[in-house]
Amino acid sequence: MKKKQSTAIEVAKLANVSQSTVSRVFTPGAKVSPRTQKRVLDAAKKIGYRPNALARGLITNKTNIIGLVMGNIQNPFYPEILDKLTKSLYERGYHVLFFHTKNDEIDQDEVSQFLEYNVEGVIMTDVLLSSSVVSRLSTHDIPIVLFNRYTQDSSCHSVCCDNYSAGKKIAEYLFKQEHRKFTYISGRINTSTSRDREKGFVEFLTQKGIKPIVEEGDYTYEAGYNVAMRLLKGSNRPDAIFCANDIMALGVIDAAKNLGISIPNDLSIIGFDDIAMASWPLYSLTTWQQPVNEMIEETINILLNRVEEETTKPKCLFLSGSLIERKSVKLLKE
Repeated sequence: MKKKQSTAIEVAKLANVSQSTVSRVFTPGAKVSPRTQKRVLDAAKKIGYRPNALARGLITNKTNIIGLVMGNIQNPFYPEILDKLTKSLYERGYHVLFFHTKNDEIDQDEVSQFLEYNVEGVIMTDVLLSSSVVSRLSTHDIPIVLFNRYTQDSSCHSVCCDNYSAGKKIAEYLFKQEHRKFTYISGRINTSTSRDREKGFVEFLTQKGIKPIVEEGDYTYEAGYNVAMRLLKGSNRPDAIFCANDIMALGVIDAAKNLGISIPNDLSIIGFDDIAMASWPLYSLTTWQQPVNEMIEETINILLNRVEEETTKPKCLFLSGSLIERKSVKLLKE
């Protein structure tokens, strides 16, 4: 037989406090004296009481649940983001309701579940956002923050790396090393991240009288590998390849090695994100590091400010990253 769960009423009786005091003790940010808090926690521990977050949410209309939607979990960058976002929200007293959307776009069933669980806000990353989803969540006063994405016509806040400036700086870096035959392997063309990286990269080189080759990828290892195998077998082989993310760059490195092409002597490769695998000695990938910790902090701050009724005009916050130099780019001898 299932053991009967202890209740807040029993804790209150044992600790000689009111039930509302017990509720405040288990509500993040609520004011309770240290002495009373200890008495309540000791009583709760003694009888094995655990607060029911959903039940408390029905009473207080505050669940402390944040919805998180993510698409491409095959890209190692995003599981790292999921881990850090979840930990940061937990440290602030919030829980995460996670959805992995398989069609690159959140659907109405997932929105319905957010409403059923009465989430306080939603963070979306690596997914497309339709106006109908925004409208439905806004109707229920549920704020949305886009992470590592933005849309020009969105009524949502967003936090991104400054991908355009990064693309320009990567092109300038490679140009200064006297590379002249460039290729950019994009991510999915419907993503702002890939478009901005390409725009900055191509603009700088165009100003130098160079027209880079642009190949479409989909942010996967297989895409990088397959595009590289085709390009590197051709007669007009590039001497520098910039990939829209690291996992594609690792595919390019493996393709080059399989063809007997020396990195970086015959081919320089730069990625984007600085995932853990980029630093492995097998790859030693030069890459652009996104300011992930700062992006996560800003995303959560914006969202929780909205949750606390602070209404601000939607904005897109662009944060600078930095180049991490390893061994996949051929440098000029000093």
